[in-house]
Amino acid sequence: MIAKQLALPAFSLRHLHVWRRNSLVWRKLAVPSMLGNLADPMIYLLGLGYGLGAMLSDVGGMPYIAFLAAGTVCSSTMMSASFETMYSGFSRMHVQKTWDAIMNAPVTLDDVLLGEAVWAASKSMLSGMAVLLVAWGLGLLHSALALWVIPVVFLTGLAFAGMGLVITALSPSYDFFMYYFTLAITPMMLMCGVFFPVSQLPAALRALAQVLPLTHAVDLARPLMNGAVPGDIPLHLTVLAAYAIAGFYIALVLTRRRLLQ
Repeated sequence: MIAKQLALPAFSLRHLHVWRRNSLVWRKLAVPSMLGNLADPMIYLLGLGYGLGAMLSDVGGMPYIAFLAAGTVCSSTMMSASFETMYSGFSRMHVQKTWDAIMNAPVTLDDVLLGEAVWAASKSMLSGMAVLLVAWGLGLLHSALALWVIPVVFLTGLAFAGMGLVITALSPSYDFFMYYFTLAITPMMLMCGVFFPVSQLPAALRALAQVLPLTHAVDLARPLMNGAVPGDIPLHLTVLAAYAIAGFYIALVLTRRRLLQ
């Protein structure tokens, strides 16, 4: 039993059916869903960007609203992927028993979880791209390099989808998710360069920020959105990919133990 739970994932193209099923359901509520996902990042971007930005000199060699825009793209992606894999994912797994119903067809749990992760990354990419379009409309993008933010956003979505699925596999109820948001998501928003440079943090917190996925997403997106090539690209991509792969595998092991024992 333990060997079965720890077995490496076995994927097939059937995970695309899970992705398609979720997308068809989402389309019925696409407009309110997108508006809900955009409300907070737009408040941060416009409120802090113009309000607080009017009182600040350049931050990191750019206007504060341009500095904030890149952080907002990445934090919006993080929030969207987390909400989708936890609240919506938990509903499909535990409350609605959708996953059980899907597995009555020739679809394995491995494919169900992969479909959920790819769907969450896809949906979160839409949220990140919506903020990116707003930044473009405000004249905050300076070159075609900003288009490379799109794959960065998708990889960021995969990283946080994997982490969200871990919490979903462990959660006994919706209330459990507040621990993750309070102890992980909120600190990352404050520590990972969304609102201010990581260099402003004490040394211990700077070191901690360097191992968090949101820091690496922001370090890739911010230069690209401002017409520059990021430094340490392989490092940033490796960290994000490691979170995506490790998070997914841990989530799969925990979900196997929860649903198949």
